[in-house]
Amino acid sequence: MWTNLLIGFGNFLYFPEDKSEYIPAAISMSVFVLMAIGAFLLIKRISRKEEERTKHLEEQIQRANKTKR
Repeated sequence: MWTNLLIGFGNFLYFPEDKSEYIPAAISMSVFVLMAIGAFLLIKRISRKEEERTKHLEEQIQRANKTKR
């Protein structure tokens, strides 16, 4: 059973003898990691701006409610 399992996964795992084949994979992985970090920071910045707008709007509503009383 284990030998069939290992032989079956042998088609998916590939370890090249020439280690220079890892260079394109490392470059593409680093590009995607940098893009993921950039997307995370962009979302975080947008969220912070929306939070500030929401606080400002909430303060305006509270001031308007106080003047109506």
